[in-house]
Amino acid sequence: MPVHGYDIASAVVLQMLNGGDGDDRRGPRARGLGPGEPVPHGVQPVLVTPSTVYGTVQVEAIVRNWPTGTLPAPWLIVVADVPARPAVAARYRLRALGGRLAGTAYLPYLPALRSAERPEDALADAAVARAAVQLRAQLEGK
Repeated sequence: MPVHGYDIASAVVLQMLNGGDGDDRRGPRARGLGPGEPVPHGVQPVLVTPSTVYGTVQVEAIVRNWPTGTLPAPWLIVVADVPARPAVAARYRLRALGGRLAGTAYLPYLPALRSAERPEDALADAAVARAAVQLRAQLEGK
C-alpha cells in the first residue's frame, strides 16, 4: 500500500511484485489497498514510500499505529527519488523503524519512472526489470 498517494513508483512496485516484467509464472501476487481499506487476512503487508523525509515521516506514523499481534509486521519498500542516498533524517527514521518491520527493501533511482505513462512502459526498461527481479528475490528471502 502506498504510504502517501498512488503514484508511478507505487504502480510500478505493484507490477514488480506481480511479475509484470515478464515473470508472471504464478499470476497476480499483490494488490494495492486504498486509504482506510483493511489488510486482508493471511497476506504479507507491504508499504511503499519514496526515500524522502516526508515519506519516512508517513511510514513512522503508520508503523507507530500498526496493530501488532493481529497483522504481520509490514515490509517496507523505499523507492529512491533521486540518484543519491536518502537525507540524514530519512536514514535515521528508517534505521529506527527497522525493528518494527519485517524487512526493508531499497529500489535504486530508476530514471524510466520519470518518463513512463504507464507501469508497463517503465517495466519495459532493462534497469527496471532487473530491479523487479532483485526486489522479488529480496522479499521472498532468496
